[in-house]
Amino acid sequence: MNIRPWLASIDNLRASAFAAGVLLIAGCSTSQISMAPNSQSYSLTFQSPTDPGLQAQLESIDAQLRERFGLNSGQTSVALLDLRTLRLALIHADHIEYAASVAKIGILLAYFQLHPEAATNLADNTRHELGLMVKASSNEMATRYSRELGLHRIQEVLDSYGFYDRAHGGGIWLGKHYGQSDERIPDPVGGFAHAATARQVLRFFLLLEQGRLVSPQASSVMRRIFESPEIPHDQHKFVRGLANRRVEIIRKWGSWEEWLHDAAVIKDGKRHYILVALTRHRNGDAYLEALAPAVDDLLRQ
Repeated sequence: MNIRPWLASIDNLRASAFAAGVLLIAGCSTSQISMAPNSQSYSLTFQSPTDPGLQAQLESIDAQLRERFGLNSGQTSVALLDLRTLRLALIHADHIEYAASVAKIGILLAYFQLHPEAATNLADNTRHELGLMVKASSNEMATRYSRELGLHRIQEVLDSYGFYDRAHGGGIWLGKHYGQSDERIPDPVGGFAHAATARQVLRFFLLLEQGRLVSPQASSVMRRIFESPEIPHDQHKFVRGLANRRVEIIRKWGSWEEWLHDAAVIKDGKRHYILVALTRHRNGDAYLEALAPAVDDLLRQ
């Protein structure tokens, strides 16, 4: 079965259904102002072309940083989308890795998909607990909500958006509760209990920015949960690399042994982009910390 047209149709249908609502809810936010005029209809598929110039520049940055920190070419996966121009660059974007805490974004999505009332009537304590899960990466909160929802139902939601595609490297997979658990469902491609590819994590944040996860209202609330201003950012990876840049960042990072990842939407009045990087090396955090300002310098030009 050729899944590519099907995957594109999912995103295009959501785009047409949600576009008007997103504009009404987002109003004149910085997010909408800085995105390209046709960004609402943009779909990231396996056929999406990369921009030759941006691709070459990202590959150069990746090569220099890998040499600096001792990573080989198979130990980094990077996905970059400039939302002002829709220029795309990808490095090993469909290579599956153990996701560590990055897969917690699947719990957040499933919660709103399975509790549609949360888009307009979310209790303050639930909002805070979900913020602890995605921003502070609390395993306790992740396990509380994954047990409530159920692993199979969470993955069904992820699959409904095409976030996991075994024919194209896999994607976002949540097959185990965080912490002690006898329940383990390995992903079919990598055999990981928690898995991700850079392309599908980028797609998640793209659909979030477009207001196409569950509904425009739900996407807006989910984005505010990622922001959670009362919860401080963990000062490492992308956040540490961009510490003095005065940019707004929403992100989901992951760390387990040598699997060190970060994924973020980064913006100010002049730039707005999504950067995802998955690494499998003890120096992964140093690579991520250096990658973020290098890419930011590139997109500020």
